[in-house]
Amino acid sequence: MGAKFSKKDIEELEAAAKTGNLAEIAAKLKVSVELIENTQLHIAVTGESGSGKSSFINAIRGLGDEDDGSAETGVVETTMEPTAYPHPVFHNLTMWDLPGIGTPKFQADQYLKEVKFNNYDFFIIIASERFTSHHTNLAQEIHKMGKRFYYVRSKVDNDLKAAKRKNNFNQERTLQEIREDCVENLREVGEASPRVFLLSSWELHKYDFQLLQETLERELDAHKGLAFILAQPDISEKIVEKNKVKPLKHRSKRASVSSAIAADPDP
Repeated sequence: MGAKFSKKDIEELEAAAKTGNLAEIAAKLKVSVELIENTQLHIAVTGESGSGKSSFINAIRGLGDEDDGSAETGVVETTMEPTAYPHPVFHNLTMWDLPGIGTPKFQADQYLKEVKFNNYDFFIIIASERFTSHHTNLAQEIHKMGKRFYYVRSKVDNDLKAAKRKNNFNQERTLQEIREDCVENLREVGEASPRVFLLSSWELHKYDFQLLQETLERELDAHKGLAFILAQPDISEKIVEKNKVKPLKHRSKRASVSSAIAADPDP
């Protein structure tokens, strides 16, 4: 694996990215635009039916569930084979919606073979309720094969609404109990330092979404980390605005990083 971003690198790149100045980003990296464009990042998202996989994929890509090009959502499993969803602006980032893992005959090792395990840089396992044997088996198999995975506990806004019915409701305590349950289950399958993130795809500004972003930026190698930074909704929106790069649903031509830099009047 190549060099990784330091914390200072990430802070500087994010500051540059938030201005929408892609030329400055390229200069800070001291690499060619071609290298940036050709760095592909493939993120596999898996979980049980109704866990919020598709909504999470849409949120990461800055799309609503009803937007053109969004991943299909629904309580019934809508994905029967790995489905690719390129980022609307930065096409070197692809989110993959994998088939659900909740079937009675689910076998983690066979499942990973069928979805072509080696095609992805890392996995995000999403669950909207309690940890199940399906999550345990999948996490164990991914761990055994030497790939990274991150565990996302989705729909925590629903958990908080339910917990509010109790007289002794405390939001921080409720979130901590959810987190500890996930961590304990992951440790049982051999994860020494489990990475658990509590999210709501409808309220990305709350809970652990920013922490998830920072963790991925830090742990990915430098060029893949940049691809992830540029693709975040708050950053890509500013780049689109500054460089007049329109999302895929509004144009037919490919919106590339190089064309955006060419359109940037700032040296």
